[in-house]
Amino acid sequence: MSLHPSLQTYADAWTHAVEAISELVTPLPEGQWNLATPCPAWSVRDIVSHVIGLDCEMLGDPRPIHTLPRDLYHVTNESQRYMEMQVDVRRHHTAPEMTSELEYTIIRRSRQLRNESRDPSTKVRGPLGSEQTLELATRLRAFDVWVHEQDLRVALRRPGNLDSPGAYVTRDLLLHGLPKVVAEKAGAPANSAVVFDVGGPVEFLRTVRVDAEGKATVDSAPSLGPIVTIGMDWDTYFRLACGRVTYAAVKDRVKVEGDLELGDAILADFAVTP
Repeated sequence: MSLHPSLQTYADAWTHAVEAISELVTPLPEGQWNLATPCPAWSVRDIVSHVIGLDCEMLGDPRPIHTLPRDLYHVTNESQRYMEMQVDVRRHHTAPEMTSELEYTIIRRSRQLRNESRDPSTKVRGPLGSEQTLELATRLRAFDVWVHEQDLRVALRRPGNLDSPGAYVTRDLLLHGLPKVVAEKAGAPANSAVVFDVGGPVEFLRTVRVDAEGKATVDSAPSLGPIVTIGMDWDTYFRLACGRVTYAAVKDRVKVEGDLELGDAILADFAVTP
C-alpha cells in the first residue's frame, strides 16, 4: 500500500460513504431521482451529480463548459456558482446514465487512491482555482461524501451509517469550527467556557474556552463552571452544523443550561459549512 498513513483514514471513510451512496441510488426508479433532499435546492440527482463532479475534479478531469440558467435563485455567489456547474450539467441525465457514471467514477477514484504515492503536503487543485494540500482535499472529500450520503438517506427514508468512518471525520472537521461559532459569531464573553455534550451513535464532550483576549479554543476536558452547557444527539448536532436544519426546527431535541440567551445565540447561527 503506497497511500500515506495520514491519508488512509480519509480514503477509507470516502470509500465507505461513496459505496453506500451507490447502493442507495442504483435501484432507484426514475421518479425518485427528483426527490428533494435536506441540502437546500438539491434533489437526489443533484447530490449524486455533485459527488461525481467533485471526484472527477480530484481525478484532474477538466470542468464542464456549461452556462448556468439565470433562474437558479439558490445560486447567489461565486462559490455556489462553482458547485452548481457540475450539478446543472447533469440535470437531464437519466437514472442509468447517473448510476453508470457514478460507478465509473468510483472505480477511477478508488484506483487513484490505491496508487497515490504523493506526500500529503503536496498542493492540489481546490475549488475556485484555489490550492489545497492533498491531505486537506482528501479529508474534505470524505466529509462531503458522508454528509451527502446522509442527505440521500433522509430523502429516501433509509437511515443508517451515523457512526461509520465518515461520521468521525465529520465530527472532527465540525469541531474545528466550534471556536468561531462560539466566540466570533455568538460573542461569548472573555474568560468563559461553553460545554457541548453530544450523545447517540457518536458521543463526545467538548469545551470551548474563550481567553482574556476573546480567542477561543476547543478541548476534551470538562469545565467546572461553564457559562452554558448545550446537549443534543449526534444526528441533531451534525445537521445543525451542516446547515441542514434550523435551531427552531430541532429546539425540542436540544437542552440548554446556564446562560440561555448565549445558548440561543450559539445555536441560531451554528452552521460551520457554506
